[in-house]
This record gives sequence, structure tokens and C-alpha cells, in this order.
Amino acid sequence: MNYQTDEMSQPADADARRAVPPVICYPVETLPQPDMAMLDAAREMLVKTGDVIVPARDASTFEVPAGHFFRITSIEGAQVGDLNLWHAHDLSERFYSGKTRALHGTHITRGARMWSAFPHLRPMATLTHDSLAWYGKDAFGGAVHDVIGTRCDPYTHNLLSGGQYHHCCHSNLTRALAAHLGVDVAEAEPHVHDVLNVFMCTGFTRDTGQYFMKASPVRPGDTLEFFAEIDLLGALSACPGGDCSTIHSSDRAQCHPLQVEIFAPRSDALSGWRSPRSNAYDRSHGA
Repeated sequence: MNYQTDEMSQPADADARRAVPPVICYPVETLPQPDMAMLDAAREMLVKTGDVIVPARDASTFEVPAGHFFRITSIEGAQVGDLNLWHAHDLSERFYSGKTRALHGTHITRGARMWSAFPHLRPMATLTHDSLAWYGKDAFGGAVHDVIGTRCDPYTHNLLSGGQYHHCCHSNLTRALAAHLGVDVAEAEPHVHDVLNVFMCTGFTRDTGQYFMKASPVRPGDTLEFFAEIDLLGALSACPGGDCSTIHSSDRAQCHPLQVEIFAPRSDALSGWRSPRSNAYDRSHGA
């Protein structure tokens, strides 16, 4: 028997199998929802408390207390960024892009939340404003602010192209975190994780299902804003792909800095709000 031929042959009921409708893996009707009206009201009277400029092809860290806002802005030219978030007091609690994707979809915008890793699985940040929300999904299936891509890294760069390129977002984030913690890069690197690709326009090709990028619609003045649900340590890399229109991870791409601003709301603006607790699962795992 030719197993390869048998496995590759199309069964008579192939069309019927393909026609089976999909089922959403994680229905979100019972997912706790942010109070967007409260957050919108709080946004009206914000006081700036911090400002960080992320240099082109590099990364910087920043801290945001729970109950404050932070805003990422493209300030000089079309530029995308790779964002990592950790609990400011426990780096083991970090952004979980996979679960965020499972709950909110491949790209996130206002009203979505960035969720933390097990065992905490709680909101780290809520997206409160997105100046690129108008973009939606284009004819190629592309959209903005993805939780698909892992981050450009020097290991894949070496695998595909050879060489030792040190300004991939993974390396940028590693250096920035190491400097913030006062440790060497070998100690910091394991804490760097899959990212929110801020301003990046991406999707999957319809024929091969490959991850693609295209020129970001971001322009100077465009912003993505977040509400910190817990005390946060963030790191943002200004990607060496620039607007990711043609080249990823290269000194040839035109790149620009990004700005991170931190804002405090009025003391009475978040009446009744509480920072979310860690997930209530008892962690017994049936043992």
C-alpha cells in the first residue's frame, strides 16, 4: 500500500468536511469588561508625569503605576514598535500574547486588554485610545497592532541570512531590560517575551498562511494609549524595520524614534476602580 498516496488523496466528502462551520474557542460573553466610560472620563483630565524617547533601532524601559495611563506616539516618521510588559515587582508575570490573541483576536484596539501569563491571567493594561482604529482590515487581510509576531530576533536573522545583527527588537529589549535591572544581558534575556507589535500592519497570506508585514499606516502624531491595570514595567523597541514596508531588521531601513508618555488621572477619576486580582483558579490541577 502506498501510504503517501492514500494520505494525500482527497476523500469523496472533502467539500462537506471543509463546509463544517467554525466554533469560537473562547466565547468572551462572560469575560470581565473594562469600564470604558469611566476610563474615557478619566482621560479628559490627565497630568503628564513622565516622558521617554525610544531611539531609532534601540529600546527603552519605563514604569507606569497602576491606575495611570501611558501613550506611545510616532513622533518623527512612520515607525513601528515592539512592546513588552511585566509586573513591575515580579518579572515572572508578563504579557501573554498567545492568550490575548485567543481572547481578542490577532490584532487589538480600543477596549481590548493585554493579559498576563499563568498563573495570574489578569488584565495588565487596557487599550483606551487608538488613532489608527480607522484602518480596520484591508483587502490583503492586514490590520494594525498585532499579537501574532514574536518580535524580530538575531537568532532567526542568523538562521535565514547569516551574520550577527545586534539591533533586532529581541536584542534591543534585552539590552534595555538588562540596563534597567543592572544585570548582564544573559540574565535579562529569558525575561524578554512575545510582543504587542505597536503600529505594525500584518496578517497571514491567504495561499500559504505565512505571516506578512506591509507598510504601516502610522504617521507622526498617531498614538496608542493604555490604562495600567497593575504596576507595570514596560520596554519598547523602535523596530529596525522602520515602517516595515520592505525590510525587516536592517540598518538600511529608514527608522525613527518613538515617544512614551505617562499620565496620572485626577485623584477622584477612578472612583470604585480596583486593580484586578490574580486568577482565582486554585492551582491544584486535580492532584
